[in-house]
Amino acid sequence: MEFEKVIKDRFSTRSFKNEMVSDELINKVLEIARSAPTAKNQQPQKVFVVKSEEGIKKIDQISPCRYNAPVVLLICSDKSIAWTKENYSTYEMDATIFGTHLILSATNFGLNSVWVEMFDKQKTKELFELENNIEPICLIPIGYKNDDFNPSPLHYSRKELSEFVEYK
Repeated sequence: MEFEKVIKDRFSTRSFKNEMVSDELINKVLEIARSAPTAKNQQPQKVFVVKSEEGIKKIDQISPCRYNAPVVLLICSDKSIAWTKENYSTYEMDATIFGTHLILSATNFGLNSVWVEMFDKQKTKELFELENNIEPICLIPIGYKNDDFNPSPLHYSRKELSEFVEYK
């Protein structure tokens, strides 16, 4: 898909078909997303592909925002390898950039997705038995949207460039 079309076609999907996404397609999405930039190329992102019945039940315990997606990508960051200086670490920023690339990659391959921050991070760590250095950042449900689901009207509402861009 053309880059501009990917950017404009992407929207937050909150209603998915009960149709599994193939491992081959998930891997294509991840392969493209792994080229996302990270501070000093440390690549601290850690992705858990959750699609088993047991895993999906855990997702449903930590968030009401799966929207029936058959696959949820749990995006985490390894704080022990993220670039750090003084009192600042790029672990969250790096994983967020990766997640953005992942969503755009999914759109490129005809998948729909939604960025979910509304989840219990502590319960996630417990249920998925994450090591102390692995920090959950977001959930990204992916799949195929229901035929009758359309983007929110707010999706098309964008500020004018003059409202947030200044040339100096």
